[in-house]
Amino acid sequence: MSSMAEGSSPAFSPPFSDASLAAELRAQDRDRWVSTLFAPARHRDGLVALYAFNLEIARVRDIVSDPLPGEMRFQWWRDLLSGQARGDVGSHPVAAALLRAMARYNLPAAALSTLIEARTFDLYDDPMPSLNDLEGYCGETSSIIIRLATFILADGADPGGADLVGHAGVAFALTGLLRALPFHASRGQVFLPADMMKDHGVTRDDVLSARDTPGLRALLAELRARARHHLAETRLAIGSIGPALAPALLPVCLVESYLRQMEAKGYAPFRTPVSIPDWRAIWTVWRAARRARCA
Repeated sequence: MSSMAEGSSPAFSPPFSDASLAAELRAQDRDRWVSTLFAPARHRDGLVALYAFNLEIARVRDIVSDPLPGEMRFQWWRDLLSGQARGDVGSHPVAAALLRAMARYNLPAAALSTLIEARTFDLYDDPMPSLNDLEGYCGETSSIIIRLATFILADGADPGGADLVGHAGVAFALTGLLRALPFHASRGQVFLPADMMKDHGVTRDDVLSARDTPGLRALLAELRARARHHLAETRLAIGSIGPALAPALLPVCLVESYLRQMEAKGYAPFRTPVSIPDWRAIWTVWRAARRARCA
């Protein structure tokens, strides 16, 4: 996102009325939390509600013992979005915040339901069939969140830019999945496309057993190149949106650093942590926000 023009420094005072949600987001999804610090104060709670919902759905597998309870949780959220949820919805802080954000910003329930449907894949250990399927998964999870964030920043209007947020979301999610390869392998999940694994002679057992083979390294290099393709497309299109929408794209500015770490000499896919210190993440996002002239 380095093509943004230079501008004045953004405000850096993050008042959140949903402080507990913001704190949870900071602990579990730092990259998106940091981006909210550079959004207009009047929209921060809406962004936190959206990102907290995304976090709630993304970690369902982590808190259930098998797919059935996960499916039941997802159904509760579907019922919530359709206005048919049972029980005291207001007592669930994420649900209550999401409903407020949906009402204020006209967030389409269909898009949120699409995200839930995509995340159903997480509950099972099925293979990701192809690169096309993987990019589709990234689009229906990460890109949708960026798209809805632009609705919030546009005060409920449809700001356009679907192609831009599509590429941005895939770049961000694909990089995140590559970073999380050891974690997913440890719990029996393989997000690597089955067709690419076959082409490179990589088996599911290789991944689950954390075998660092030449074929696996070549496969991961291809996926990083694909992430770079989407990042490049994001940079080319960033000028198509105004500064007001830029905070929705700010998490993507961290992708370059993550990819460089995975491309560095000595990188071992199952042993090398891929992370950015908090201070550097905040500085990187601040620099991108400054260039975007975020309010």
